[in-house]
Amino acid sequence: MGFFIHFTVYVMVNIFFMFIWWLNYGETSTPWFLFITIGWGIGIAAHFVAVFVGSGYKDKMIQKEFERLKNQES
Repeated sequence: MGFFIHFTVYVMVNIFFMFIWWLNYGETSTPWFLFITIGWGIGIAAHFVAVFVGSGYKDKMIQKEFERLKNQES
């Protein structure tokens, strides 16, 4: 759940920065918001790997579903 919140905030904040850049400078200057987007994007990628690749996410989800079905039968 934490990753999805992080990703949602990332998207919303970067859209906001892009909008500010567009209002203030238009297309005549360097798109400074891309530096933030790329830097934060690296952090998002690391968060994704930590949650879904490195921690056995699939095993956790299988166990969670097993527990849900077990409780449903009771």
